[in-house]
Amino acid sequence: MDIFDKATDKLGPLGQYASRIHGYFAFPKLEGEISTRMKFRGSEKLVWSLNNYLGLANHPEVRKADADASAIYGLAYPMGARMMSGQTDQHEQLEQELADFVGKEAGYLLNYGYQGMVSIIDSLVDRKDVIVYDSESHACIVDGVRLHLGKRFVYPHNDIENLKKQLERATKITAQTGGGIMVITEGVFGMSGDLGKLDEIAALKKKFNFRLVVDDAHGFGVMGKTGAGAAEHFGVSDEVDVYFGTFAKAMASIGAFVASTPEVIRYLAYNMRSQIFAKSLPMPLVIGALKRLELLRSKPELREKLWTIANALQNGLKKRGFNLGNTQSPVTPVYLSGQTEEATAIAYDLRENYNIFCSIVGYPVVPKGVIIIRIIPTALHTLEDVEYTLEAFTKIKENLDAGKYMVDKIVDVNK
Repeated sequence: MDIFDKATDKLGPLGQYASRIHGYFAFPKLEGEISTRMKFRGSEKLVWSLNNYLGLANHPEVRKADADASAIYGLAYPMGARMMSGQTDQHEQLEQELADFVGKEAGYLLNYGYQGMVSIIDSLVDRKDVIVYDSESHACIVDGVRLHLGKRFVYPHNDIENLKKQLERATKITAQTGGGIMVITEGVFGMSGDLGKLDEIAALKKKFNFRLVVDDAHGFGVMGKTGAGAAEHFGVSDEVDVYFGTFAKAMASIGAFVASTPEVIRYLAYNMRSQIFAKSLPMPLVIGALKRLELLRSKPELREKLWTIANALQNGLKKRGFNLGNTQSPVTPVYLSGQTEEATAIAYDLRENYNIFCSIVGYPVVPKGVIIIRIIPTALHTLEDVEYTLEAFTKIKENLDAGKYMVDKIVDVNK
């Protein structure tokens, strides 16, 4: 068999629909300035699908910082990996400011969040250690766990009683191997919007000996009194041993960081393969991140506006009978029952007849029979945007209940 046969014979659960969905439901092209209004296939849409939580993507101070840094340094400097020739004062400054912000002693920049998390896990555990992780963890955590040569146990999402059982199993194993235990969860789960039970997990440290790693990609800049994340929200920052955040959400940029003790950060800097063998973050991204962090800290009104919009949207949807699950964050999942074919009909109706662009999520990202219309509010949205969207969703629900989206084929947008 030729390994390329799968490219034509085994397209996968989503790939089998590529000819119908490409460019519309998958790989859509939003054009124009990043905002709440963007062009899609030539017409303006109200956009609810960008992780630009605080509206920093096109903030004038951010744009100026990005442009000035690009003019001074270009996109190449510094050349080489951090360990070899890619170290600068600005990289170190950003790392320390990020660490201080989330209540840690030291930090380290990561080129990308996905690669970074995979490499953090790979670096911190060996075959003697045991990993225990939440079943709804992001793909970067799952892929990092897959690299682990030792034991790994998964507990049902936010099921603390089951987590205790897994910790008991892990404790017995590490007593024999001489290894340690790593518990991994998320601060804010990006699909469902609910929070990892960091306070309850941290409390288990009184009985079990483990280190807690938290992926707070969707919590950093959004949750907590100052925006320092889900650990701040729960008041357990000191109990989180390794804190991970990205620039791709609240910071509206590229890159990520990990924060912990100076000893752990030094160890990671010398052992994370995804960073050792990759070029350093370009200077414009570093200086741009410094400006974004400054605004995040100095303009709490951005976070307040985000929550005003998120609360108005979520409360309005609930009043209209929509199921939002257990979201406790700005992430707003609208759960519907149906197949992938129906999901495309709903999304098509929203985009073409109401000019609302939302992301749709179906199998295999979620179980068969479940549809999620995922809405991401931002500080740039208005209450008028919310009201218009609520009215549109009310009509969508009427159509759904009347069976108008019952189709046997995915809407073909590429005829």
